[in-house]
Amino acid sequence: MTNHNTTRRALLRAACALTAAPALPSLAQTTEDYRALVCVFLAGGCDGHNVLVPQATAAYAAYKSIRGGLALPDQSASLLPITTTGGVAYALNSGLQTVHPLWAQGKLAAIANVGPLLAPTTRAQIQTGTATLPANLFSHSDQMQQTQAGNGSGGGTGWGGRTADALIARNGTSRFPAAVSMSGGALFTNGAQVPSASLVPGFNLDVSGMSTWPASATTARSQALNEILALDGGVRLIQGANQVRRDALSLGALLRSSGAGTVNTVFPGTDLGRQLQQVARVIALRNSVGVKRQVFFVQLGGFDTHSGQSWQQWDLLRQLGDAMGAFYNATVELGVSQLVTSFTQSEFGRSLQPSGSGTDHGWGNHHLILGGAVKGGQVYGRFPYPALGGADDAGSRGALIPSTSLEQFGATLGRWFGLDATALNTAFPALAAFTPQDLGFMA
Repeated sequence: MTNHNTTRRALLRAACALTAAPALPSLAQTTEDYRALVCVFLAGGCDGHNVLVPQATAAYAAYKSIRGGLALPDQSASLLPITTTGGVAYALNSGLQTVHPLWAQGKLAAIANVGPLLAPTTRAQIQTGTATLPANLFSHSDQMQQTQAGNGSGGGTGWGGRTADALIARNGTSRFPAAVSMSGGALFTNGAQVPSASLVPGFNLDVSGMSTWPASATTARSQALNEILALDGGVRLIQGANQVRRDALSLGALLRSSGAGTVNTVFPGTDLGRQLQQVARVIALRNSVGVKRQVFFVQLGGFDTHSGQSWQQWDLLRQLGDAMGAFYNATVELGVSQLVTSFTQSEFGRSLQPSGSGTDHGWGNHHLILGGAVKGGQVYGRFPYPALGGADDAGSRGALIPSTSLEQFGATLGRWFGLDATALNTAFPALAAFTPQDLGFMA
């Protein structure tokens, strides 16, 4: 069995403490009008067909016929029943047991068949060669970039970073990081104005070799380092690097200070659990640092399931559900459950038709949205009827043509975050090509 807890991603994170962060403020005052978006990225291409399963008799029969041995059995041990507010029956993968109760509580929703698009696209357009398609479909690297960029063409900024850019003024004089990745450098949190900070959960951002005996020697070393970092040599590159280090030292001291970022909620001891726990700790600092708008990025890998998918995906979804459930509980503890929204993303979905014990790369995918401001208990967007070669199939194996664009999904979250119509079109340049522009899943 593959060990999903030790990955190249984890090794890369260990080498990165803080890639780029604005300067830190003196302690500030208010938490009014706070909002945070938390992207939970499922790297490798999560199979949404086995995350959200139709339970209407005909649709489930079609799903089971196509998926064969990969279909989740219609029994409580494998599926967790849910019903939309309109009375349509679905089920969640049983790995999501921890967050399952939040559906009935109206805190958890799903978005169906969302993905990167350049324009609304049909199967007929693809077959006749008239469709305008994102570049290199079904490629991990290309679709990861497109998904985090928030459009079908990629780019140097992410939609989380551009969303933070639009409301940079809301953070006033606070220079605390407004965009933070807990999983190394992430395009999602890169903005044109807001740099993306990268934190390693559990790493205190201190400098090696600074603690020594006697205490006066430690003080002298720290003072000398601060003086070096404060030198103005007139070289902008060096000044920028020194500012990043000063910010890291200041943030590290803040995270280590007594009571700062205290969260009592118990998180699972998984990689994702530790990442989301660190996000909760940073959110707990919002009073101290005066930041009112923040975006976060965390990541869980291992979803490239070309074989052995059933057990692998169940275990990964268990990690996902446990960590997201704990994070939601932490937002309740902190009194910000209405102000923080987490959601899943992945570079693409997978083929409806299996390939042995796994699945091939797909396109559109189903995702989860969780938070106190979510209009939960509903599946948003158009859920496709399972059919090979049907109206939603880009080819013949059930790679879904997205019926909802990333722009629509991101703009719905962006509007809740506080963006007006002008800012939304700046953050999502292709938004005008899609309707509706608000999918309605946020209060």
